Amino acid sequence: MQNQEVVKIIENLKGRKNYEEKKASKLGFASLYDYLEDKILKKQKALEEKQKELEVSHTENQSKVNKKSCSCC
Repeated sequence: MQNQEVVKIIENLKGRKNYEEKKASKLGFASLYDYLEDKILKKQKALEEKQKELEVSHTENQSKVNKKSCSCC
């Protein structure tokens, strides 16, 4: 089963298709499809990691707000 997102990207490459094919073969991928599929997976993982970091920093900020050092409030 082919990923429709990858197929759509390949269709829209136009003049850059040769460049991307050379880059894919240089990086050791068997086909342009494999290269673009890997590229999309890496982007998704990076977005997930960034989202996790934002959640962690948000919870840390919330805990700092809840732990006030003075008793005046």
